[in-house]
Amino acid sequence: MARHRIQRTDEQPLGRVEPDPRWKNLRRGDRVSVRTRPGYETGGLIDAVTDDHTVVWINLDGGRGRTLLHCSDGVEILPPVS
Repeated sequence: MARHRIQRTDEQPLGRVEPDPRWKNLRRGDRVSVRTRPGYETGGLIDAVTDDHTVVWINLDGGRGRTLLHCSDGVEILPPVS
């Protein structure tokens, strides 16, 4: 049994998140560049976007699979550099 418990977690308010303004322009089929905090960058194709633009599914280039990104993940989704 744990000695320290967080009490009343059900009373903690959930914070509302807003996506980056650029996320509001994302559409299925858009080619994008995904940049994470440590400086890693890769390309991909948007597969799906939620109505509120807080969640995006991207098929990553190079066969790296499909990934789900939330606007609070600290990830930038940008149009690719030409």
